[in-house]
Amino acid sequence: MYHMKRIFSLSAIFILFSISCTKKLEDPGATSTVSMSNEWWVTLSTGGTDLLGTHVLFATYNTSQNQADSIWLDDLQNGYQFKCKVLADPKNLSFSVDSAQNEYYDIHVKISNGKIIPNGGISKTTGTVVDSIYMEAKFTDDPANTYIISGVARSRWAQDDY
Repeated sequence: MYHMKRIFSLSAIFILFSISCTKKLEDPGATSTVSMSNEWWVTLSTGGTDLLGTHVLFATYNTSQNQADSIWLDDLQNGYQFKCKVLADPKNLSFSVDSAQNEYYDIHVKISNGKIIPNGGISKTTGTVVDSIYMEAKFTDDPANTYIISGVARSRWAQDDY
């Protein structure tokens, strides 16, 4: 009888420990601007002239406040070397800003006609249908020129990378 009580007690303790060690992980969900956040292969041109000669990596992503009304535009110092926060409209997939501080060096940036076009592009090699991006940028250190930044979403296939 003593051994039965002891086995029962040990079993109960084991079951309690097993239940108490179960973790329930919360679903982190997505950011408020998930529909606008991506990596892109873009070109930089002005007056119809491609200034880089190739596509470069560009990123759009949420701010640390994770609010739907703003995103970061970041050329990762691959083009004009700018990173700025812009006003975003995830419902219409559009973005713009009249004057934003560049985070890479001391100028201001104006972004107009910024938009993301769902399924509006085709990847380089695999022919995968991807989103596309377009914007017009003006920089206070070159106010006479309007720069066109446009391209396609990164497909994540290595053969589509530039």
